[in-house]
Amino acid sequence: MAERWALAVAEDGGVEVAALGPDGLPAGPVRREPDLAEAVRARPDVTRWVWRSTAEIAPRLLAAGVRVERCYDVEAAETLLLGHEGRYGEPHSAAAALARLHGGPVPPDPPQRSAEPGAQSPLFEPQAVHLPLSDLLAVYAEQQRRHDRSAHPDRLRLLTAAESAGMLVAAEMNRAGLPWRADVHRQVLHDLLGERYAGGGEPRRLAELAEEVSAAFGRRVRPDLPADVVKAFGQAGVKVASTRRWELESLDHPAVKPLIEYKKLYRVWVAHGWSWLQDWVRDGRFRPEFLAGGTVTGRWVTNGGGGLQIPKVIRRAVVADPGWRLVVADADQMEPRVLAAISRDPGLMEVAGRESDLYQSVSDRAFSGDRAQAKLAVLGAVYGQTSGDGLKNLAALRRRFPRAVAYVDDAARAGEEGRLVRTWLGRTCPPAAGAADGTEEAGLPQDDPSGPSDSSDASGSSGSGERPQEWVPGYASSNARARGRFARNFVVQGSAADWALLLLAALRRTCADMAAELVFFQHDEVIVHCPEEEADTVVAAIRDAAELAGRLTFGPTPVRFPFTTAVVECYADAK
Repeated sequence: MAERWALAVAEDGGVEVAALGPDGLPAGPVRREPDLAEAVRARPDVTRWVWRSTAEIAPRLLAAGVRVERCYDVEAAETLLLGHEGRYGEPHSAAAALARLHGGPVPPDPPQRSAEPGAQSPLFEPQAVHLPLSDLLAVYAEQQRRHDRSAHPDRLRLLTAAESAGMLVAAEMNRAGLPWRADVHRQVLHDLLGERYAGGGEPRRLAELAEEVSAAFGRRVRPDLPADVVKAFGQAGVKVASTRRWELESLDHPAVKPLIEYKKLYRVWVAHGWSWLQDWVRDGRFRPEFLAGGTVTGRWVTNGGGGLQIPKVIRRAVVADPGWRLVVADADQMEPRVLAAISRDPGLMEVAGRESDLYQSVSDRAFSGDRAQAKLAVLGAVYGQTSGDGLKNLAALRRRFPRAVAYVDDAARAGEEGRLVRTWLGRTCPPAAGAADGTEEAGLPQDDPSGPSDSSDASGSSGSGERPQEWVPGYASSNARARGRFARNFVVQGSAADWALLLLAALRRTCADMAAELVFFQHDEVIVHCPEEEADTVVAAIRDAAELAGRLTFGPTPVRFPFTTAVVECYADAK
C-alpha cells in the first residue's frame, strides 16, 4: 500500500480518498466512501494522511476510536509557507490557497470559533469550505514546489511535518483532558477565599481584605479598581503610578499588605473560581482546547479556560486517576541550550553538553563563579536587556561566547531593519509594516557548522509570564528597536518551539503502544498521565525524545536537552 493517502471531507460528511505516488499525484482511482472513520480504519498501513485541516478531521476520528500515525495538514503548511514568503497574515485556508493558485479572488479565513466551556471540540469547523480532492491535491502539489524553492527545503519540510504532528498531539490532548478533581478544587477555594455569598458577590476573605484596605485609607476604597487605589494613595500623600506588586512593595503604608493579598486572591477567584470550575471541568477532566502553532512564534495557546496559566495553588486539583501517575517534565535551561545549537558557538556548545548546571558552567568561564550574573547575562542576550548592568554582562558574555552573542545581535539588527527573521527550521517572523516588500531576509544559518555565523533564524516571545507577548505586524512599525528585541528573542524561543514539536511527536509515538496519554504541554513543560507501572518507561521516553528532537532539529551537536522529571500523584507536588 502507498505510504501517503489523501483525504477530502465532503459537505455531507462522506470522504474522497486516493493513494498518492512519489510525485504527490493520485497513484490510483479516487474513491468515494460514506464514512470518514471507516475509510481511515480500513487502511491501517497508511503512514501519512494528507488532508485540509486536522482540527476538522482528528476529533471525528478520535471519537470513533481511530488513531493515525502521521498527517500533512494543508492549512498549517499554508500558514508556514506564507510566513516564509513574507506574506504572514494573508488568508491561509485551503480555499484561499486554491484561489491564489488560480489567480482568483481570495476569500477571507473564517472567524475563529470560540471554545465552549466544558465541551469537546466540535466535529466540524464552522463555515469551513470543503474542497474536492482534486482541488486539495492541486494546493498540496503547489505547496511541495514552494517548499522546494525555499533556502533550506529539508528544514522547512521538517518544520511542516512537525507542525502537522503538533496538530495531532493537540487534538489528542483535547480528547484526553487534564485530570481534575473538582472536590479538591472546591476545598482549595474554600481554604483561600472562605464562604461564598449569595448573589455571586466577593467571597468572605476578599470582603474582609477590602475592609482592611478601606480602613487603612480611612475611607471606602475599591481594591479591585486600580484607579481608585492610586487615587487613595495620592490622597494619603503617597505617589504611585500603578498598583503593580513590585511598586506596592516599595511603599510604607498599612494598606499595602492587605492590598497585595487581595490582588493575589482576587486573581484566583476571577480566573479559577467556582464559576470557572463549573464552566471548564466535566467528568473529571479539564479541556482547555490546545491550539498548536497559535502564535507567530510557534508557541501553543489555548482557546478558553486559561489552560497555560494554572496557578500553583490551583494545581493541587490536578490529580492522577487511582493507580495512575502524572509524569511532569520541565526542560532544563532551554534557552541557552537552543542558543548554543543554533549559533554553533564552540564554547557554549561545550558547556551545554556537560552534565553540570549550565548557568554555573557559564559563570565559571565568564563571571568568576557568579551564577546569578551568568544567568542574567544569558537571558539578557536573548531578551535584549542590554542597558546598565545588562550591557556589562553582555560584554563579558561576548568575550567568551562571541558567536552566540553575534547570532542574536544579527537577528536583532535584521528585525530593526524590517527584514524577515527565521527560526532554525524556517518559521518566519513577519517584516515590519511598511518594510520594503518583505522579501529581503536575514541570512540563514549555514549547513556547515564550521562556517560563518550567518544568524537571524528565530521565533519567540517576550519571555515574561506564561503567555508570550507576541509581536504582530505593525506593532513596532514606529519603534524599530522593539521589533529588534522581539527578533532577538524569536531566534531562540522560536527554534525552541520547533524542537518541542519534534519532542512531542517522538513522545506521542512511544505512548501509542502504552496506556499513557499526553495531557498537557506549554513551551518547556509536558505532562503525561500513565498507569503507575508505566511511569519509569515514560520518564525514559521523555529523555530519549528530547535527545532525538535535538538531533533532528539541529543536526549533530554536543548540546544536551535534559529534563527535570517528577512522578507524582498531584501536579502541585512536582515543583
